[in-house]
Amino acid sequence: LNSLTGFCSSMVIFATVLSDVWKAEVVSELKALVSSCVVLPCKFQYPGKPLPDSRIRGIWHKQDKHDQRLYHEDPIEIADNFKGRTRLLGHLGEKNCTLEIDEVRNHDHGPFCFRAEIPTIEKYSFVESCVALSMMPAPEKPKLEQMKTLEDGVPATFKCSIRHTCPSHPPTITWSRSNSEATWSNRDILHGNWEMESLLIFIPTEKDDFTDLTCTVSFHGGLQSSVSSLMLVKRKSSWVQLYFHRVEGRIHPGQVASPSQGIRYIYMYKTCPGCILPSVRWLLG
Repeated sequence: LNSLTGFCSSMVIFATVLSDVWKAEVVSELKALVSSCVVLPCKFQYPGKPLPDSRIRGIWHKQDKHDQRLYHEDPIEIADNFKGRTRLLGHLGEKNCTLEIDEVRNHDHGPFCFRAEIPTIEKYSFVESCVALSMMPAPEKPKLEQMKTLEDGVPATFKCSIRHTCPSHPPTITWSRSNSEATWSNRDILHGNWEMESLLIFIPTEKDDFTDLTCTVSFHGGLQSSVSSLMLVKRKSSWVQLYFHRVEGRIHPGQVASPSQGIRYIYMYKTCPGCILPSVRWLLG
């Protein structure tokens, strides 16, 4: 609720001066995910002094058919295919005509225009400032970013983000690692577009090497989208025990052996099961 209030507030410009023109500001085209919601940002001006909400009637209709209303304060006036799916998020007295369309359908293309009616004074349809919707039958894949190098035992940060146009019901982001710390934020990137992102911090181990980390986005309306990234974990430095065997006895690790000591065999014991044994070169001299 707080984020929605902040969204509506950000659309408002309080004016104490008189306006002498009819004017609307909208985003001309927005993407809309089918089955989810889409929010149409809208501000408007009208001649005369500011009026309270109760003195202004706000209507949204199709550009070429004024009688095809998708929003009206009287539900009877709303077209059947939009009934129960639209609501004003802004306050008309604050010159905010922002509209939400819920349960988006693949025929909700528009263009849609706002109309302001001031009883006993004037009425005006902003048919030159309308919104067209571009339908998305399926969601886009989220973007997953991670640190270039992952090290065993060292905290790593991952970021998953997705753009959307439904700030009143923002998508949720979940991770395939439940034993990790995650944060979320939803920010306005202007022109009706928003970005939900999540930061994940967890400590990878050698068990995570060559495994997938998955970020899943769940949208209002039930659709989901996910992306995975293969993790390559750099293991901690490991050491290898070397035992040099000769006829007279054993040379301890770290000692330098010379050909005169009669070395016959070299044995290696690795302490890291997944590590590759190093190569050995004999130097004479």
